[in-house]
Amino acid sequence: MHRNFNSYLLDLTQASACEEVKIIQSLWSGYGTISRFRLEDAEQNTVVVKCISPSKVKAHPRGWDTDKSHMRKLKSYEVETHWYNYFNHFTKAACRTPAFLGSYREEGNQWIVLEDLDINFPRRKQELNLSEVKVCLLWLANFHATYLTYKPIGLWEIGTYWHLGTRPEEWNKMEHLELKSKAHRIDKILNNCMYQTLVHGDAKVANFCFSEDGKKVAAVDFQYIGGGCGMKDVAYFLGSCMPSDDCKKYETELLDYYFSELKNGVGPFADSRAIEAEWRQMYPLAVADFMRFMLGWMPTHHKVSMYSLNIMNQVLKNLT
Repeated sequence: MHRNFNSYLLDLTQASACEEVKIIQSLWSGYGTISRFRLEDAEQNTVVVKCISPSKVKAHPRGWDTDKSHMRKLKSYEVETHWYNYFNHFTKAACRTPAFLGSYREEGNQWIVLEDLDINFPRRKQELNLSEVKVCLLWLANFHATYLTYKPIGLWEIGTYWHLGTRPEEWNKMEHLELKSKAHRIDKILNNCMYQTLVHGDAKVANFCFSEDGKKVAAVDFQYIGGGCGMKDVAYFLGSCMPSDDCKKYETELLDYYFSELKNGVGPFADSRAIEAEWRQMYPLAVADFMRFMLGWMPTHHKVSMYSLNIMNQVLKNLT
């Protein structure tokens, strides 16, 4: 433990002592760790600390360890810290996130101190059943409804980790020439739709923490939060949590459920019918946009499914 951060954490929490008791996980490409700290004589028994230490960076597991990749990751942690400082407290119970306790920086290292969600959301899942998928869609709908009028000041202007403007290397690697030629057009349509919100940007199963009964979730990891059409989160999430056949089978039911909850979330403060009409048209483009990234980054990945490829091909056919 860094001595000065130790002092900061004690002052922040008013604890008499603190101890790192578990490394929960390493950050992508070795940029640091997420750890649980036990506190003594403090209001919280434990907190979670995200430690970003670029000086200990290892090689990217897939070889994408370029200067552009490094700078994108560094910015992502700046964005996440800004999110927790200035936006996170607006979330509601229906789109729960960890409470932000504080942040500390020294000599290029950075620490973000957060509520330990394991107290109320202890379960982590790799695969979801239909009801669990809906629990996450409920979170996304309420999140998008909450931030429908917010501007991404200090966040990514365009959210999601696969945004074309931040992924020129993967675009250059693409072998699908038609998608490559139409990628910027797809990106432009998505980014210029009338109704924009804040998108989580990495709404995969691993970033949702479930309650013991599986009926509620909280979400973590806001490195790629920014402006965008809510369908980017929805398309990415559905492609990450269900097999291809189930995506096809339940697509209508799940999109209907999401838009029903989005309507409840926005209430009388926005035209939910107009949002739904526009975003339903954006859903296939959001799927195609994510396939653009995957086909450049790792075309053999399981997320490159027949369901997504079929939607992508229909989008390309329509963009004549």
